[in-house]
Amino acid sequence: MAKYVEMIRIRFLMMLAYRTNYYSGILIYSINIGAYYFLWSAIYGGKESIEGLSVIQMTTYIAVAWMARAFYFNNIDREIALEIKEGKVAVELIRPYNYLVMKMMQGLGEGIFRISFFSFPGMIIVSLIFPIDFSAAVSIWLYFFLSLVFSFFINTQINLLTGIMTFFFFNNDGLIRAKRVVIDLFSGLILPISFYPGWAQQIMDYLPFQAISYIPSMIFTEGFTGAEIPEAILFQVVWAVILIIPIQLFWYLARKQLIVQGG
Repeated sequence: MAKYVEMIRIRFLMMLAYRTNYYSGILIYSINIGAYYFLWSAIYGGKESIEGLSVIQMTTYIAVAWMARAFYFNNIDREIALEIKEGKVAVELIRPYNYLVMKMMQGLGEGIFRISFFSFPGMIIVSLIFPIDFSAAVSIWLYFFLSLVFSFFINTQINLLTGIMTFFFFNNDGLIRAKRVVIDLFSGLILPISFYPGWAQQIMDYLPFQAISYIPSMIFTEGFTGAEIPEAILFQVVWAVILIIPIQLFWYLARKQLIVQGG
């Protein structure tokens, strides 16, 4: 386990070397959140709430969703694809660690850096500009951070699956781009799931995407109350376990037909 902890530390230090990019990113995210705030203020048009969310809850939802994205987002699918194309994966597979776990730990190190130097400072700055409602309940914060951890694992598992597909497609840049669009759209990052038509919500109930952004954001804004919170977290746990199966299956098949394209 010590070697995986070391990978988290190394990736954190690598990100620290380029921290200026994230300071500028705070400004960009603040502008993005501001644009959404004015858009939704116009949509609400004086209404107290839409789909159970007030305009302040919606502003909070937007800010939390985008700042949380900084934690769970990573590019390990692109890293895996590049290592396969360059032939570096052959060397990685003979090293004394699990390749997929190593990639997940690198993503975690990146996420810890982003939440420390991007999300927390960004939320403070955004809260000084726009009306954001922070819950005073300690339980809400604990549920939120627990949910955020599972959102990281689920998003990373989907990235692992996408990266592994390079073994079969050899060039899956299009799949990676499509995956990013699908996650941003169906995870609730751009629009809360409750705002979708009923038939679309029923379909997304069977997909893991809402476990990435929608659930932690709804917990933070107290859009979920009572028994809805543990049920939502259970949904994340179930998908985190389910996704292990296709990852292990495709990883087994991928190693059987490894073709090194470079190196």
